[in-house]
Amino acid sequence: MLDPRRLRLLRDVARTGSIAGAAQRDGCTAAAASQQLAALERQTGVPLLERGARSVRLTEAGRVLVEHADRVLSELDSAEQALLAVAGLRGGRLRVAAFGTAASFTVPALAAFQRHHAEVELSFVELEPDEAVPAVREGEVDLAVTHQYAQLPKPDLRGLRQAPLRRERLLLAVPPSLRPGDPGAVRLRDFAPARWIAPRPVAGFQAVVELTCRAAGFEPNVGFRTDSYDVMLAFVAADFGVALVPELAATETPGVAFLEVARPAPLAREVHATARAADTSPAVAHLLTLLRERAGGHAAASGARRRG
Repeated sequence: MLDPRRLRLLRDVARTGSIAGAAQRDGCTAAAASQQLAALERQTGVPLLERGARSVRLTEAGRVLVEHADRVLSELDSAEQALLAVAGLRGGRLRVAAFGTAASFTVPALAAFQRHHAEVELSFVELEPDEAVPAVREGEVDLAVTHQYAQLPKPDLRGLRQAPLRRERLLLAVPPSLRPGDPGAVRLRDFAPARWIAPRPVAGFQAVVELTCRAAGFEPNVGFRTDSYDVMLAFVAADFGVALVPELAATETPGVAFLEVARPAPLAREVHATARAADTSPAVAHLLTLLRERAGGHAAASGARRRG
């Protein structure tokens, strides 16, 4: 492969009309430039310059090579500028995924990122962790906001890295007819006779209701399944049963009380930012910082509202 530095020297000889002029443009001595041009001729196997006592001119082979060198060097310069733009967050792309309830802090983080780096192309797709983790690993997504329930086996994280964003409790959403007289924490086993409203998957990342209830010593009677926490809470409010919901989804709903669970413990899920271990992109690093700030602030605000 031809050396771009030597091609640049040959091009500059054509532009300046002399080896000394080309050396000056490229920041080297005339002797060093002459050696590099001689090496280029040996590499190509044809004379590229006609050297006279006081002048130098390109041979026909040299002229043809310079024509190609102009295009090659222009593309290399463009590639270098593109890399510098990505490194300086003035270009490139950032593909993000998150589960639905994480939008409360993910969207503000993305908005802040876009305000600071408008030239970076952002895209977003809503994915649950069982889809988001493989998407990151396979290069379809650069960063995903994912969660992991304490009760469930950890996903395969080979080739990935995770940064914690927040830890949130799971709360039991109950209708007025099942609200206990004691406002303190409850045991799930006390709600074994109730109908349960749960996510659709009965295995994998989302099977938290089944696994948690089994850990409490009973099999839940799941009568309603939905992937929407708003729909879950609507069913609870209509007195169809009870549901486990994370703090992010525990929005104020008429007729629904949110109870802390004492047993089994711990009833919680960890929220992470998941990226490829080898990805050192400045865009991923900056968005991670913004996600940490927004997730922490959202957690504090949510706690204050519940205490209020």
